[in-house]
Amino acid sequence: MKTVKDLTAEEKLRLICGKDSWHTVDLGGKIPAVTMTDGPVGLRVVCKRDEVSGKEDSLPAVAYPAIHMLANSWNPAVARKMGECLGDDALERGVDLLLAPGVNIKRDPLNGRNFEYFSEDPYLAGTMAESYIEGVQSRGVGVCLKHFCANNSEYDRFHQTSDVDERTLREMYYVPFEIACKAKPVSVMCSYNRVNGTYAAEYKKGFDVLRDEFGFDGAIFSDWGAVRDRTRSAKAGLDIEMPFNEGNYRKLCKDYAEGKLSEEELDACTQRVLDLAYRLKGMSKDEKPVTSEQQRLQAAKEILSESIVLLKNDGILPLAKGQKLFMCGVFAKAWPALLRGGGSACVRWTEENFDITAALQKRGFDVDYESAFFIKDVLSWQNARTAVLKAGRGDVNIVCVGTGEEIEYESGDRQSLRLPAVQEQAILDTAAQNPNTVVVLFAGSAIDVSAWIDQVKAVVYAGFTGEGGDEVVADILTGKINPSGKLSETFPLSIEDVPAANTYKHAGVTRYQDGLDVGYRYYDTYEVPVAFPFGHGLSYSSFEYDNLKAEQKGGTVKVMFEVENTSERAGKETAQVYVRECAPFVYRPLKELKGFCKEEIGAGKRKKFCVELPMRAFAHWSTATDRWEVTEGDYEIMVGSSSADIRLRARLTLPEIQL
Repeated sequence: MKTVKDLTAEEKLRLICGKDSWHTVDLGGKIPAVTMTDGPVGLRVVCKRDEVSGKEDSLPAVAYPAIHMLANSWNPAVARKMGECLGDDALERGVDLLLAPGVNIKRDPLNGRNFEYFSEDPYLAGTMAESYIEGVQSRGVGVCLKHFCANNSEYDRFHQTSDVDERTLREMYYVPFEIACKAKPVSVMCSYNRVNGTYAAEYKKGFDVLRDEFGFDGAIFSDWGAVRDRTRSAKAGLDIEMPFNEGNYRKLCKDYAEGKLSEEELDACTQRVLDLAYRLKGMSKDEKPVTSEQQRLQAAKEILSESIVLLKNDGILPLAKGQKLFMCGVFAKAWPALLRGGGSACVRWTEENFDITAALQKRGFDVDYESAFFIKDVLSWQNARTAVLKAGRGDVNIVCVGTGEEIEYESGDRQSLRLPAVQEQAILDTAAQNPNTVVVLFAGSAIDVSAWIDQVKAVVYAGFTGEGGDEVVADILTGKINPSGKLSETFPLSIEDVPAANTYKHAGVTRYQDGLDVGYRYYDTYEVPVAFPFGHGLSYSSFEYDNLKAEQKGGTVKVMFEVENTSERAGKETAQVYVRECAPFVYRPLKELKGFCKEEIGAGKRKKFCVELPMRAFAHWSTATDRWEVTEGDYEIMVGSSSADIRLRARLTLPEIQL
């Protein structure tokens, strides 16, 4: 095993710059090379690249539900399962490092890359990512946690600075990385943007927090093309520049020769790259896939079955046997581009079959279908008119709408929170003919539903489904699967209600004037109505909560309560635990998620829930003392089915604690 002492200065300088887009150098076979690939929801192993257009082709791979859907499961065990499957995929392809997951906060619902991220809430994002990472790395494959830090928009991402105060960084944007680091990711990727004026690739202050406070002991990568000055980034502690950049490399060598980069600084980066290479080879040694491709395709469906969210249901779902169905919208018989976001997370499916109409027909339903519209345009007047006429002839009208990679993609933000006008019109026109209308929504992030929500009886949020999603959607609609997903982000009434949309954004600068008031923290604190709140999700079962007790024992608070399934059908419920400081000396949002638990409860049965909260759950970051502090005083524990549906409350008094 080589160390920096075994390498020449030239070899060290070369080692901290990538070989190409997907490999590190092996110094002529002297050390192991690292093979990496994109793939938060399925491997994107590039097999061909057009040098003229730059378009890349990748090998087929199992496509799992997008990260935003995984987060809607609120089930860490499901996140671990997805990680394990991705690890097996990587082993089969000879991949050492998976460039995932992304834990950036969904500050702005227009962010074109939100489908790749977990949540607007840092605790949920970090907790789900931690299990995902444990799953991948349990298979002997490493992960690259990304994008550090404050990368919450694709707008001018190579240049703009996220102008954010220290407390907000600590409580909102660092926390997902801090929690995820408990799983010991082998690497972290910096973001493109600047953080308070400093490029993320040169963000030494943040890198020191990762290593000295969060216990991160791996290598730090640049995002692809994020390095402006290789010497500055190396001095800050960025270990590997990706991909190889001839100009940056030549300047690095020149700067080193002139003494601008010290031997100690070069050795620190080099040793971490060596450690990563040997660590990954050690992890993968003797490892073989545990699951077959067919088992992983089945796992993708099982993950989605816990992630689809029933947003609205006025008693029309599940569908009844014998009902005649009319279905319209190209998303019902879709191709993968309609069911995924664009960019580095884009997966080439192993199979391209997706047909909800056929899945419903297999379940014994009479289904008629018209495409009615494309994504943004009506196919033809006759086609749309036929859809409107047929909608009134069915017992239930099902409209499949959404976005896809044409609207949601890496490197650009959405222009509107609403669906394309033609899709809204299709909903309204067909619902006018048939009041029994169900909307199935295939989108990667929040949608403004205000134009049509009152005209339909049910809304199913299927998101970016991955493979086999047609079967799962059919099972949800027909009741074979009892929906249990809950929103990991708020659906606001309009973009004008979103704090991030009303803060300063100019060429080069985005001010985080919203501070801690992101997502439900803002809407609940300032009593701003929303379409669907954070944590919301309906079921075909009904649940009642009671018997809440909150007890402090040592360094934790044990929150105990019971949930009863008051229906005649077994179902899964996610109970959420929020905390409020009753009389704070510094600003605190009305409530903050600090724990959750998802359990299956039999029909008419009762289950005991227990969520343990560490003292950190009650703390705020003190900018006066640069540490986490619990203020002496009263705190309220709130337990609910969503952030807006609090069922139980309890108070307790805590002493002053410095963490």
